[in-house]
Amino acid sequence: MNEIKCPHCGQVFKVSESEYNEIVNQVRDEVMEKDLKRREESLRNELEAKYQKDLILNNTQSQNKTNALEAEIKELKAKLENAASKAENDKKVAIMEAKESLNEEINKLRQENVKLSGDVKNAQLVAKNDAQKLINDKENEIRDLKNQLENKDEKNLLAIKNLKEKHDDELKAKDEQIAYFKDLKSKMSTKLVGETLEQHCLIQFNGMRAYSFPNAYFEKDNDATSGSKGDFIYRENAEDGTELLSIMFEMKNENDTTASKHKNEDFFKELDKDRKEKNCEYAVLVSLLEADSELYNAGIVDVSYRYPKMFVVRPQCFLSIIGLLRNAALSSLESKKEVARLRQENLDVTEFECKLQDFQQKFSQNYDLASRKFNSAIEEIDKTIDHLQKVKENLISSERNLRLANDKASDLSVKKLTRGNKTMTEAFNALKKDE
Repeated sequence: MNEIKCPHCGQVFKVSESEYNEIVNQVRDEVMEKDLKRREESLRNELEAKYQKDLILNNTQSQNKTNALEAEIKELKAKLENAASKAENDKKVAIMEAKESLNEEINKLRQENVKLSGDVKNAQLVAKNDAQKLINDKENEIRDLKNQLENKDEKNLLAIKNLKEKHDDELKAKDEQIAYFKDLKSKMSTKLVGETLEQHCLIQFNGMRAYSFPNAYFEKDNDATSGSKGDFIYRENAEDGTELLSIMFEMKNENDTTASKHKNEDFFKELDKDRKEKNCEYAVLVSLLEADSELYNAGIVDVSYRYPKMFVVRPQCFLSIIGLLRNAALSSLESKKEVARLRQENLDVTEFECKLQDFQQKFSQNYDLASRKFNSAIEEIDKTIDHLQKVKENLISSERNLRLANDKASDLSVKKLTRGNKTMTEAFNALKKDE
């Protein structure tokens, strides 16, 4: 048995376990219902305040553009009036100059008429023709000035018309944007009923694809070979094939009844990994998480301080972030082309240097091999020369010995052979006597 004490009278009641649990559930349901109503009212007030703020901001921007346009129209009218006044003054000056020139010509002809009285008729005829020609030239000049003034008036009127049409188009675009925000507000209040966040973004992009992104690729990322994948990949190339922009998109949403609430930063690391693996320049998280966060509700949030080239946006800023990044890419397109050209030139130079180094290396190897063989041949030649030198020395020594032997043989005589030998001396002497 459980006891319950009345907060008013102080009386204690005893209730069973089931009755106690029923009372606790009633109290908890009532508290949760009040809390849900309070949160719903708070969210409704925040959305209404944000809508009013955006509406006031758009009206202020439209009014500023209108004022600027009116000032520009006034300035154009003033320039037109000044141009007309200037043209009228130029016309008057031209007429006065023509009259003065004509008077000078007439006076000159009169002076010549006095000097040449015999040729009066011819002089008058020449003067009349010259005067008529001068008048015709001045009239043509005045006619040209009038045509220029009319052309200038037409150009100014055309410029004013273009400015008015541009202003009307901007007002129409603002009205469409306001209607879009109203529709988006109603959709956000029902959590995009009938479609997922991915389908919502795909429908929004396809609605603008034909005239805003005709050459862009925007499809689901179905490549999960690396173990993970993003939701959508946006790619667009310039006319020459240079990559203009590439974005990896991730869409995140959750129901109000989810027990464990996620945060946007929980998905930053995985999104940056997908961006690098799919070779995309930017990463964008389209998120409805942390609905009460003033930071993420403010618009486009740059989180590059955590991960490079990464942004977090609400669904209403999905097309805006693509437009901003695309405009920035168009502004830097020439720089990208120059970088690509320099990279290609560096690649060509590097390839040339590699070929040159390869040639130098092979040439050096061949030179080393030839040098070793050459040195080996020289060493063999030196050895051969040393051997021949020794043979030469031996031959010279032999020739010397042979010469000495020859000299000794030439010096040899019977007298020398028998000297000191009595028997041989007597034998030779007896032989001589017999002869």
